[in-house]
Amino acid sequence: MSASQKLTSRLAVPSAFGWPVDLWEPAVAATLSDAECLLYRSNLLGRDPTLTNYGGGNTSAKLVMPDPLMGEPVEVLWVKGSGGDLGSMALDGFATLYMDRLRRLETRYRGRAFEDEMVALQSHCTFALNPRPASIDTSLHAFIDRPHVDHLHPDAVIAIAAAKQSQDLCHDCFGDSVGWLGWQRPGFDLGLRLRDALKSNPHWRGVILQGHGLICWADTSEACYRNSLDLVGMAAAFISARSGDRPSFGGQTVLPPTEARRDAFFTRIAPILRAELSAQGWKIARVDTSAPVLDFVCSRDFARLAALGTSCPDHFLRTKIRPMVLDADVLETEAAADHIAQTVRYYREAYAAYYSRCRRPDSPAMRDSAPVVILIPGYGMVTVADDAATARIAGEYYTNAIQVMRGAEALSAYVALDEQEAFDIEYWALEEAKLRRLPKPGPFAGRVAYITGAAGGIGCAVAEQVLDRAGSVVLADIDAERLEAVSSGLAQRFGADRVRAIATDVTDEGSVQQSFDQALREYGGIDIFVANAGIASAAPIEDTTLDIWRHNFAVLSEGYFLSVREAFKVMKAKGGSIVFVASKNALAASTNTSAYSSAKAAEIQLARCLALEGAPHGIRVNVVNPDAVIRGSHIWTGAWRQERAAAYNLDEAELEDFYRQRSLLKRSVYPEDVAQAVIFLSSDAAGKSTGNIINVDAGHAASFTR
Repeated sequence: MSASQKLTSRLAVPSAFGWPVDLWEPAVAATLSDAECLLYRSNLLGRDPTLTNYGGGNTSAKLVMPDPLMGEPVEVLWVKGSGGDLGSMALDGFATLYMDRLRRLETRYRGRAFEDEMVALQSHCTFALNPRPASIDTSLHAFIDRPHVDHLHPDAVIAIAAAKQSQDLCHDCFGDSVGWLGWQRPGFDLGLRLRDALKSNPHWRGVILQGHGLICWADTSEACYRNSLDLVGMAAAFISARSGDRPSFGGQTVLPPTEARRDAFFTRIAPILRAELSAQGWKIARVDTSAPVLDFVCSRDFARLAALGTSCPDHFLRTKIRPMVLDADVLETEAAADHIAQTVRYYREAYAAYYSRCRRPDSPAMRDSAPVVILIPGYGMVTVADDAATARIAGEYYTNAIQVMRGAEALSAYVALDEQEAFDIEYWALEEAKLRRLPKPGPFAGRVAYITGAAGGIGCAVAEQVLDRAGSVVLADIDAERLEAVSSGLAQRFGADRVRAIATDVTDEGSVQQSFDQALREYGGIDIFVANAGIASAAPIEDTTLDIWRHNFAVLSEGYFLSVREAFKVMKAKGGSIVFVASKNALAASTNTSAYSSAKAAEIQLARCLALEGAPHGIRVNVVNPDAVIRGSHIWTGAWRQERAAAYNLDEAELEDFYRQRSLLKRSVYPEDVAQAVIFLSSDAAGKSTGNIINVDAGHAASFTR
């Protein structure tokens, strides 16, 4: 078993403090190299939310390795590199640096006013030309004279670190086995302070960093892992003992509505929020009604604590320094949109004032002033970010902040980080550099595509290409089993955050409405709607029963109507793109297909009508007409294949070549070819196109548009 096989996903976020679970398996670790064992430890720590947040914390090991140039053994610091995630990183996520060079950096240190230049000098200590940049926390690991070091952000420990009388509480919890250092921004000087404190207190197992987290160490990787778990568990037990049976946050003062009422509320409110906060580019809105969040937003002390802001730097870098709070009573009225717009405007003004108060001459330009975390008393939380994963992670981080406040208030009183200190980290040049290193977002970043018939060949191909361009998808299909298989495969490739599957019958009005409601709660809106659900049948007119006729129109005409009606409602607020996947048969008659061809023709006329209605709202409506998409198509695996072969007096195996030779270009058409046309019409490149038809049929003269 490799180091990355132990856990495949992050554990569930806990609703209360608990002792971390020891998942170390000596038999697994014994098969690993020293570096792989460090990765194993890192992955175990990073996937347990009682120990650290996504992307937070770092681990290290000082290993003896042969110098690539001289071959002689040298001491190398392996430490998690900048911007990585402990839970999901691989070996290439570690920066590697010569320890002797790192130690000599002290001779170049000019004091705290010159901290940032030390990070630049770290690059000259790189071992084996490793391109992974070292993080600002590297010196914390380098100057602790122990082989293995963990630096984590556990809620239980940060609760002590962010509480009034933090130092006294640290001693009460750990006695003399753990030290305490007052708040200081991470950097070279903090590394030197830790080194000197450990020299004076060699019996310490770790140190609590005020307002920040835990750093601890041991002589082996296994001992370091278990030391981390033990110290976090001790902090959790300490908080539980001190809090007793007292209600969190002063007790509940707001009664949460039923789940059904909350769902209806967020179905209506999430799209308004998302549209209001997407002024500088589309964003994703994620709803969270988990127990910790509801416990907080329904409490007596909620308003006071929310206004204080967060403490741990990792928290506010993901969530901004404080959340935006909306009035639930007003949101229940017709004034909801105005209230959201006004509150967002006030938040932006307050953020700009915060930037103006705290900015320094060399501060980076102010970033987007929109809130990331929105709290609604009684209902829960909405997090809004540039993509689905970032929105989820922001929600996790604020849930961590809630847990920290819960623990700190149980111990004494919660203390937020000083505003200027918070600003200096948020607009730190090194954080700015980290942001600039992020890859450029894809063309569909922040956009959501809802696709019917998504478990079929064309629907799946469209979803794949949306995801490949950084969008998110809602997959709707009546075949729940095939839908699950398709969505699981896409989630594995592109990440589960950006894929949602909802079993939907497009011929059932209630099913369609419920599906769209769920999509709005998942992502906050829909920007691209692809009507692709389909069936096909063939029969001479005298053999076309009323059931056959009605079934074709139920799926291909009424099904398109029911689903596009819901999409149209959503898009009226902000615009969007609608694409119908129709058929060559909508334009060119085909023998024995009266029901199918007539229903497809109805699709095109519906699209034309909606192009007229949608234009004033910025809604574009276009059509893609495929023909003979045999390979990869679910429709062509059933009776339709037999019927079309019979119509042309062919064996079924001859159909693909028949259609290829019939086309002007003598080429086969595949699902991905149709998907490319859908993507084009959905993209900004087609931003001035509506009411159009693109044929993807390799050329069929009878279906040329007129």
